Amino acid sequence: MPVNRDFPLDPSAPDQTPAACWVGPRHLAGDDGRLYDTVAGTLTAVGWTSLMMVRGRQEPDEAPEDRQVLRSTVLHISPDSLRWAQWVLADEPFLLGDLPIAWLVSARTDTSSPLAQWSAYFTPDVPGEAVADFLLALDAREHPATPSGDRDLVLEAVTGHGWLLDIDQPHVGAMDATFTSHISHGTVPPLIQDGDPQALARDVGEEADGWQAWAEPVLGGRCLWAASFSSSVPHDLVAAFAHSVSSTAPVLRRLLPESTRDRLLRAPAI
Repeated sequence: MPVNRDFPLDPSAPDQTPAACWVGPRHLAGDDGRLYDTVAGTLTAVGWTSLMMVRGRQEPDEAPEDRQVLRSTVLHISPDSLRWAQWVLADEPFLLGDLPIAWLVSARTDTSSPLAQWSAYFTPDVPGEAVADFLLALDAREHPATPSGDRDLVLEAVTGHGWLLDIDQPHVGAMDATFTSHISHGTVPPLIQDGDPQALARDVGEEADGWQAWAEPVLGGRCLWAASFSSSVPHDLVAAFAHSVSSTAPVLRRLLPESTRDRLLRAPAI
């Protein structure tokens, strides 16, 4: 139920819509349409470098301003070049479920190898705070690709915020009290890239395991957001994401997801 029923949130009536409001729970609050800005601002603050990569087509005698840009991405690289985050939403990203990938985060063991040891994927409407907290935990790690902790770290992160362990698989999954948002360790979708030699050696069609998280407002319907972590993503980093996305602290929003707006507690930002 809304904190204040008289607090208008109809984007079709801008003269009645507040500039911002505090909402919760976070895992249903969406990204406020600012997923790039939230994450990019966090990375800039900790000293990561950003590069714009543009690919296009230019016809003979065509002015530079008329060049047709086909695809473009923004790549953020840590000072030690061992970790990077790529905004791929404008680069024809592949789908995670039925949602496009927005952020792709990777890390490697050393600069002598161009290959990532692991990768993590986030679609639009993943709360930007959760992606930012994942990246802050990654930035703080001395060795970004070294395994750390176990699966219990991830489950403890969400159950500490009131989520419930999966009754059928309590050691690998949990969900919020409304059974809308989930986190689970199991088979990851195809094309999730990982540098584990065992993963690379798998036969075509053989499945790999990793963490996945998602919000499904209507059972069997379209997900609000999804995140997937390849098998070598350290558990402590997944736990940082899980702790943030399940947080009970309200977040500031101007835009609310249509599929969850009626489930959000909200109060005016004064």
